[in-house]
Amino acid sequence: MSAILRCPDGKIRLYCKGADTVILERLQDNTLESVKKVTNHLEEFATEGLRTLCLSMREISEREYDEWKVIYQKAATTVNNRQQQLDSAAEIIERDMTLLGATAIEDKLQDGVPKTIFTLAQAGIRIWVLTGDRQETAINIGYSCKLIQEDFSLIICNSSTHWETKDFLRQKLMAIRDTSNGTRTVDLNSLALIIDGKSLDFALEKDIEDIFLELATLCKAVICCRVSPLQKALVVKLVKRKRSEVLLAIGDGANDVSMIQAAHVGVGISGQEGLQAARSSDFAISEFKHLRKLLLVHGSWSYHRLSKMILYSFYKNITLYMTQFLFAFYNGFSGQTLYESWTITGYSVLFTVMPPISIGLFDQYLYARSLDRYPEMYKMGQNSEFFNVSSFWGSTINAFIHSIIIFFLGTAVLKPFVTNTGQELNQWAYGVTLYSAVVLTVLLKAALLTSTWTKWTVIAIPGSLVIWLGFIPLYAYVGPKIGIASEYQGLIRNIFGNPLYWIVFIIVPLACILRDYAWKFYKRMYLSRAYQIVQEIQKYNIPDYRPRMERFRKAVHKARALQRLRKNRGYAFSQTETDQTKLIRSYDTTRKKPTGE
Repeated sequence: MSAILRCPDGKIRLYCKGADTVILERLQDNTLESVKKVTNHLEEFATEGLRTLCLSMREISEREYDEWKVIYQKAATTVNNRQQQLDSAAEIIERDMTLLGATAIEDKLQDGVPKTIFTLAQAGIRIWVLTGDRQETAINIGYSCKLIQEDFSLIICNSSTHWETKDFLRQKLMAIRDTSNGTRTVDLNSLALIIDGKSLDFALEKDIEDIFLELATLCKAVICCRVSPLQKALVVKLVKRKRSEVLLAIGDGANDVSMIQAAHVGVGISGQEGLQAARSSDFAISEFKHLRKLLLVHGSWSYHRLSKMILYSFYKNITLYMTQFLFAFYNGFSGQTLYESWTITGYSVLFTVMPPISIGLFDQYLYARSLDRYPEMYKMGQNSEFFNVSSFWGSTINAFIHSIIIFFLGTAVLKPFVTNTGQELNQWAYGVTLYSAVVLTVLLKAALLTSTWTKWTVIAIPGSLVIWLGFIPLYAYVGPKIGIASEYQGLIRNIFGNPLYWIVFIIVPLACILRDYAWKFYKRMYLSRAYQIVQEIQKYNIPDYRPRMERFRKAVHKARALQRLRKNRGYAFSQTETDQTKLIRSYDTTRKKPTGE
C-alpha cells in the first residue's frame, strides 16, 4: 500500500508499507547493514507471534512524477483489465526505495479460537490457514490455536524456483507414502505442511498442483503464509476443482473476500476489520468461536431436518398416488379417479402440509449441548448417513408397501360395506374411506419420524388430522349446495354411521405403522447408531467423563516429564513415593482396567 505526498519542503515522496517479502525486493540496495538489522528484528518479532510490516520511502522528481501521473490516469480510466493496468502503473513508481524500518503489533486471538479449532478437528473437518503473516508468525499462531500440536512434524516449503518446489513436494510425498506397495510409512495425523507465498505460486501451476494437493490433503494441518488475496482464492478453487468435498471459507477482512466468494460456503466475521467480508459471505458471525455452533449444531440440525423432510415428502405423495395406480387395475385402466378432485388438491396443500414444515424447521434429533459435547456427531453428515441412495429407496419402498396394505386390506374390509338403506357402497364413499386411511397413515409416520415434540409438532400432526375430520363433513354438506362436490351428496350418512369405515380408518393405518415401529425398535436395540446412544445419554442425563479424564492424562504427562527432567539433572528420588509417582501408578492401573469412559 503506497501513498504519494507533497511534503512541506516542496519535495514529492512515496511512502510504502507492506510485507517484508514485497518491500525488500523493491529497495534500492537490500544488502545494507541496516536492512540486515531490520530483517533480524523481523525474525525476532515473528518468533514471538507478532504481525510485522516494513516501511519504505523514495523521493520522486517533478519530471518523473508528471510522466508517471499520465500513465496512472490512463490506467485508472481504462475499462478492460483496469486492476491489472493499475498494478502495472504501481510497479513503475514503487522501486529503488529506502527502508525506513519495521512495525510489529500483537494481534491476540479471539476468545475461544483454540477450543473452536480443536473441536472442529474432532468433528472431522480439515482446517487450512491462509494468511499474509510471516512464516514464523503463522507457525506460532498455529501452535497457539492448537492447529499444530507439539508432536507434529512440520514440512516447510521455502523454494525459490519452479523445479525446486516440484522436487521438494514430490520427495516429501514419496517419503510419506511408499509408492511400491501403497503402505503409509508415517503417522498422517502428526504432519503439518507450511508453504510460503513464493513457493505457493509455483505449487499452483498445472504440472505441480496435483502433487501439492495430494501432499496437502495427506497432512493433518496446512498453513499457507505470506499469501496474497488472489492466492487465497486460487487455493480454494484448486481444492474445489480437484476434490469432491464441500469447502467453507471464513475471514474478517477485505483481503478475504475473493476467498469467501470462491468457496461453496462463505462465512464473514464482522468486527474490527470492517464489514467487507460479512457483506460478501453467505453467513455473518461476530466472533470466530460462533463457527463451532454454526457448524456442529445448526449445520447438523439443518442436514438432519432437510434429509428427513425430503424423504418424508416423497413418502407421503407416493403413498397416496400409488393407491390410485392400484385402483386402475380394478377399473380397466379407464382413467377413472378414486378420489374427488378438490380432495386430492387438499392433500398436499392442507391435510399433510404442516408435518414436513414442522420436521424441517423444529425437529432436533439431538440437543444443542449434546452436539457441542460430542463433535463426532458431525461426521454423520460427512458420511451421508441420513440422506443417501439406500435411505431414499428404503423410504420409497416403504411408501409402496403402505399403499399396498391400505388399498388391498381396506378393500377387503369394505366388501360387506352396505348402508342402512340397503344401498351398496358407491365409489366416492369407498374413495373417502381409503383417503382417510392414507391421511392417518402418513400422519402417524410423521409422528414416528419426529425426534423432539414441540407445540408446533402438536399443531402440525394432530392438528392436520383434526383439519381432515372437520373438512370432510363440512365439504360434503356445503359442496353439493354450491355445485362443486355433487359426488359427496349424502356421503356423510353412508360412511360415518357405518363401523367398517372406522375399522378401515383406524386399524389399517395401525397395521402399516406397526411394521415401521417394529423395524425402528429392532434397529435401535440391536443395530444402534452413534446418535441413538447419545440420545440415551441426554435422556438419562449421564455426565460426560471425558474432560475429567483429559485433565487426568495431562497431569500424568506433566508428572512424567517432571520425572525425566529431574533424572536428567541428576536428582535422586527418595524411597517414599511422591505425589507424581502415585499419580502415574494409579494411571497405569486405570489403563489396565478401563473405567466407564
